[in-house]
Amino acid sequence: MGTPVAPGANPLDTGGADVATLAAALGHVFTDPRHLLEAVTHPSVAGIGRGPRAATGHYERLEFLGDRVLGLVIAGWLLERFPDENEGGLAKRHTALVRAEALAGVAENLDLGRYLRLAPGEADAGGRAKPAILADACEAVIGALYLDGGLDVAGAFIRRHWAGRIDAAELPPVEPKTSLQEWALARGLPLPVYEQVSRSGLDHEPVFTVRVAVQGKGSEMGSGPSKRAAEKVAALQLLKRLETP
Repeated sequence: MGTPVAPGANPLDTGGADVATLAAALGHVFTDPRHLLEAVTHPSVAGIGRGPRAATGHYERLEFLGDRVLGLVIAGWLLERFPDENEGGLAKRHTALVRAEALAGVAENLDLGRYLRLAPGEADAGGRAKPAILADACEAVIGALYLDGGLDVAGAFIRRHWAGRIDAAELPPVEPKTSLQEWALARGLPLPVYEQVSRSGLDHEPVFTVRVAVQGKGSEMGSGPSKRAAEKVAALQLLKRLETP
């Protein structure tokens, strides 16, 4: 699907970790290796320097594409795997499988961080290990595989790296915030209320603390690397207390 690179060109030479090694780990021979180079280029480095490498784009466009490809492949796979499950259960499974945490986990298994092209400031701030960056780059890699090899190639990558995750639970995953909301509504209570209590830590390693309360049932607190993660922990803590006999 891509345009062959001129003989002698070496678009995979990033001056850091050899992205050709990543291509081998992905199990795909790229017709246009620039797709993969773009997929591992963080916005902070795009346009830096001179020459052909300075014209290389960053991964946001491929991330956009990869997100849609991942969603489509996972949706079709779930229909195959759970033919008797209703739409609600499929939706819960789908959300869990395409969320940033799953993408970051796959990226870590691939050691994707070592191949990322980052501006010095972002690299010094720990960018190679940031879950959000890893998740975005993983989506971009899926987009690159799709552009270069089509849906069969991208789909094979997804099925290989998500197989353990789709097999992990016999029941649809339960999201703590959703479960707490359902618990409250089932008892005629108002929706849970979340409040950020504090934010601490370094800029690249923040720690959020959040309190959640259900009217007349008290509150619990939770902490995490993002406000959303902290809300989940708080909701889970409150659910455990409310459901304990």
